[in-house]
Amino acid sequence: MSTRIARPAARILLLDGQDRVLLFRFDPSDRPPFWCTPGGAVDPGESYADAARRELLEETGIDADPGPEVAQRVVEFVTIEGVPVWADERYFLVHTAAEAIDTAGHTALEQRVMRGWRWFTRDQIAAHDEPIFPEDLLEMLAALQG
Repeated sequence: MSTRIARPAARILLLDGQDRVLLFRFDPSDRPPFWCTPGGAVDPGESYADAARRELLEETGIDADPGPEVAQRVVEFVTIEGVPVWADERYFLVHTAAEAIDTAGHTALEQRVMRGWRWFTRDQIAAHDEPIFPEDLLEMLAALQG
């Protein structure tokens, strides 16, 4: 049994003007494709909010204040690089008027495995046939409307 590494992560719930959420499609070689919100690991010495702003810019080209943290989850998974982690994920809600994003800031790994992106309505998320993470995304979004 391998030891899990702590992985603090900042994730973004990015909503467009039509209240759709942006998700990236990951197509790794070692598991079936899945969709995920923008975001990633917090760098050493970086706050969750700073990481959220950096990840948003790197992954979407959008430079925006992530605002306050709106949710937290602790999950266990194996990263794309094959590292078992327990992730302390902090979520930030960002609204944008942008319809397109710029993926030029993606790392080589992201370019290899993040094979697409799209804006999803809540109904499209509920009906989608590939896994979407976080698994409770619809509940998280509903709680933010509450």
